[in-house]
Amino acid sequence: MPELPDITLYIEHLERRLRGVRLIEARASGPNLLRTVEPTLGSCTGHRVAAVSRLGKRIVIALERGPRLVIHLMIAGRLHWAPGKRAPGGRRPILRLAFESGTLTLTEAGTRQRASLHVLADDRALATLDPHGLEPLDSDAEAFAQRLRREDHTLKRALTDPRILSGIGNAYSDEILHRAQLSPLRRTTQLSDEEMARLRGATQEILKSWTARLRAESGEAFPENVAAFREGFAVHGRYGEPCPVCGSPVQRIRYAENETNYCARCQVGGRLLADRGLSRLLNDDWPRTLEELEEMRGR
Repeated sequence: MPELPDITLYIEHLERRLRGVRLIEARASGPNLLRTVEPTLGSCTGHRVAAVSRLGKRIVIALERGPRLVIHLMIAGRLHWAPGKRAPGGRRPILRLAFESGTLTLTEAGTRQRASLHVLADDRALATLDPHGLEPLDSDAEAFAQRLRREDHTLKRALTDPRILSGIGNAYSDEILHRAQLSPLRRTTQLSDEEMARLRGATQEILKSWTARLRAESGEAFPENVAAFREGFAVHGRYGEPCPVCGSPVQRIRYAENETNYCARCQVGGRLLADRGLSRLLNDDWPRTLEELEEMRGR
């Protein structure tokens, strides 16, 4: 799922291409994409773009004296841009927005279409979609600590809950926790002040550094390489590969369609966190430490 650094990059490129430009055609072809009835998508044509902004992980295209187009890419949605009247090539789009300056399309990989488009009348209607998560790059230390300690959750859950923090998902939460050297299963209410400060520092460092890195990689070209797994991640998507800090193999916890990646030595003092599927299968044979895991593999 595109997260704050990826969404920021999309917005910067769309702002440059769309601000003040007229929308001349809008068409949604995905059966599950459009989630609102009024205003209609067709009523958006003829209006110029006033601004492009972020609302959590959503992209908001605000039209002058017109509706707001709110796009949530979810897991597999991706945006594409082509100058002029021609549409970008590749996968069949589920949304096509033709502007005077070029054509923006939305595609979605896989069969489970989850991306969404809301057409909202004004900012008051837009506010109903706001989960009111704290902006991690704008918050001071006190606000950050208060928001995380307000409820008792695991750090992984807290970082990825849009009602707690805005714009962070599965990938960057793994990277943040590795940088902070904190277990994904630590409870928010158990963190010391020093650990909370470390977590806030890691959150801002990871989000800022990856935004800058993606910005430099993209240059003037519209970002077409948005991915859940990126070269240069420390742990996310790197199960079994060596941790760049200590060299221990990256571990994972699998649940539903997601997984959490972490370094047992850097984040959990060498202990292994129980993977729900494997730990149930192995019961007492589940290794508790990296040393036990290596012994098991060597048998």
